[in-house]
Amino acid sequence: MINFRIGETDEYEKLVPFFIENELEFTEEDMEEVPTDIVKCWEIVDKTDGKDELIGGFVLAKREGEYICDGIAITPEWRGTNLGKALLDKGIEEVRNQGGNRMYLVARAPGFFRKSGFVTIGREEAPNFFECFTCPQYKVSCNPEVMRLDI
Repeated sequence: MINFRIGETDEYEKLVPFFIENELEFTEEDMEEVPTDIVKCWEIVDKTDGKDELIGGFVLAKREGEYICDGIAITPEWRGTNLGKALLDKGIEEVRNQGGNRMYLVARAPGFFRKSGFVTIGREEAPNFFECFTCPQYKVSCNPEVMRLDI
């Protein structure tokens, strides 16, 4: 029987390696660090057969006064199960609850975010607060889209 829990977590430090393992963060030492205020984090833990395995995570943050999805990932074997959408919906609802009117992100999988109403915007239309723009992989081996959701 499948048994998992979606809940808030204050263990941001646990989510960062999870994002790296799932190829959503880059670990280059020379990337420019952007000041970030963590708003809230969520995790999905698989408890099937007595396991306690992290299978999903989401970080909502603020940079330069704007809400951003600072990380979202689901392990490959759980992708396509709507768990990613459940996490994204929690982040969107939190922005709404805090009186926010938009959320930004940089997407490696833009189709996933389009299904929730995000639209691709030009880099020049977005606040300049994404590490992607200073990453050595940007527009070389990684071509993410800057996206925004108006709430």
